[in-house]
Amino acid sequence: MLSFFKKYIPFFIVLGVLSAIIITLFYNALKPKKTLPVYTPSMVNPELVDSTIQHIANKAQHHIADFAFTNQNGKTITQKDYEGKVYVADFFFTTCQTICPMMTDNMSWLQAQIKDNPDVMLLSHSVTPDIDSVSVLKKYALEKGVIDSKWNLVTGNKKDIYYLARKSYLAVKTGNPSEMYDMVHTENFVLVDRKRRVRGFYDGTKKEAMEKLLEDITFLVNEEK
Repeated sequence: MLSFFKKYIPFFIVLGVLSAIIITLFYNALKPKKTLPVYTPSMVNPELVDSTIQHIANKAQHHIADFAFTNQNGKTITQKDYEGKVYVADFFFTTCQTICPMMTDNMSWLQAQIKDNPDVMLLSHSVTPDIDSVSVLKKYALEKGVIDSKWNLVTGNKKDIYYLARKSYLAVKTGNPSEMYDMVHTENFVLVDRKRRVRGFYDGTKKEAMEKLLEDITFLVNEEK
């Protein structure tokens, strides 16, 4: 009996290997293919979206609008600087003592992960542009280790930032109704693809959300090549 098993050991080994391969192939075939939604205003919390566009559900109708803001180095930053890139956008202000420090720390962590990837950039908009001048942003950028080629901190016309936040990124609540274009920033990090479409929202205060964001960035970079 022992000699019988010894004789067929190679056969059982081959059978085991083939079984493992077949099971793996079936698993991969049946496993749902990863996808990321293309967000429209109708899919997002109405508090974060301008009332004039809340009805839009057609994915072809919503893209990040053209913009022109000034970064920490006094350079004008437009959509051309992000053309063909996957990028992450958020909204902050330098004097914030609540969620901003956590958001900035997590954006800094994200910067470290993507610094060598030429296809990925970061973009942070001030919701208090009247306070966050170029010099203030520069000081903040130096303190936070911002890499100029990867991460722009921008200031500009408050009305323009307001409308971009609520009509394009779908990510910021209105503030005091008595103050024109007042904004209350949220913890949202917004993932934007190469076609200027919103592909995800992530809690910028949570490390596990950053891990998921990094995974989705990698997916988009590879998907769109």
